Amino acid sequence: MLELLLCSLVTILPDYLYRRYRQNKRFGKEITLFSVWYELRWGITGCLMLTVALITMIFYYHPSTNSAVLYFRTVPILPEVAGRVAEVNIDYSAPVKKGDVLFRLDNAKQQAALETAKRKVAEIDASLISARADVVKAEAQIGEVKAAWQQAKDELDTKSELQRRNPGIVPQRDIEKLQVTVDQRQAAIDAASAAREASALRVSTLLPAEKASAEAAMAEAQVDLDKTSIRAGVDGRVEQFLLRTGDVVNQIMRPAGVLIPEGAGRRALQAGFGQIEAQVMRPGMLAEATCISKPWVIIPLVVTGVQDYIAAGQFRSGEQLVDPQNLRQPGTILAFLEPLYKGGLEGVTPGSTCIVNAYTSNHDAIADPKTGALKGFALHVVDATGLVHALLLRIQALLLPVKTLVLSGH
Repeated sequence: MLELLLCSLVTILPDYLYRRYRQNKRFGKEITLFSVWYELRWGITGCLMLTVALITMIFYYHPSTNSAVLYFRTVPILPEVAGRVAEVNIDYSAPVKKGDVLFRLDNAKQQAALETAKRKVAEIDASLISARADVVKAEAQIGEVKAAWQQAKDELDTKSELQRRNPGIVPQRDIEKLQVTVDQRQAAIDAASAAREASALRVSTLLPAEKASAEAAMAEAQVDLDKTSIRAGVDGRVEQFLLRTGDVVNQIMRPAGVLIPEGAGRRALQAGFGQIEAQVMRPGMLAEATCISKPWVIIPLVVTGVQDYIAAGQFRSGEQLVDPQNLRQPGTILAFLEPLYKGGLEGVTPGSTCIVNAYTSNHDAIADPKTGALKGFALHVVDATGLVHALLLRIQALLLPVKTLVLSGH
């Protein structure tokens, strides 16, 4: 209607003035309701053509959409292990901080596994003390057999010297017995040294490795025990938390609730524009929005990103061929818009539906010396028509509460 009124000012109105004051035709006399079309046919035809052209230009270069939402990602509250709820620490709806315990599962099994792992570590510590004592014992045994070996060696040397000086004074059989005794003592020294080495290796290598394995098992048991305490992963707010003591939850079938991260849905607005605007939508475009949760307020925005793909065209490979005829929704160009000023989305409820207008700006092209006068004038006209769309958005913002509360029938 607004475009029709504007176009009539430069088509129907001049046509009427020409026929009224130039041809002296009067409304109600020569120009009647029955002769309006014939008398004003040029103005009416021009008005309709100009209106259609103006509306097409406005909606193409300054696209608008009602499909704009403050989407936000929720975090499902899921345990890493299945179990029965033993304790619930929060209510149906409550703010939480990162690390807060939301609820606990029955952890008797995990407690028993952790206690077993602790006892294994204590057992290995006791074995380590015993092994150190075995090393000391082995060193004492080495000293003992060395002393016995030395005694036998000295006696063998004495009798061998006597036999050398005065052959026959010492029986050869005694010398041979002493030699066997020395060899026996030497073997005992080797055995004691091997026993000491084995005890030392047990202290330095085997038992520390067993202790490390036991400590790893204890840490694993502690992790399993910690998994029974489900904590908030981020700062936010828990909503619709209906979990109660005795419920059974698992990570597939029974999520416990939903955690909404702090600041979710308050940073950017996502809007779907028609596919025909694919050549117009660009990052950096200015935009305006009015949201139903914050009526009578125009929010300045800027386009920060435009998705390169149309979601309606995606498919998953399967056993059937894709038939484009089955595509009921043509799909839209997804654009991301952020507030032009800090705090622009304050007061807008996350998830709220909004109406968005985006505006094409040709300022740089107009300021370019290479742009001709005719083209510059046309670009000026394109930019100026954005005022009409901005006015329409404000009319929509003004009528939105009335349309929602009165005309919707609720």
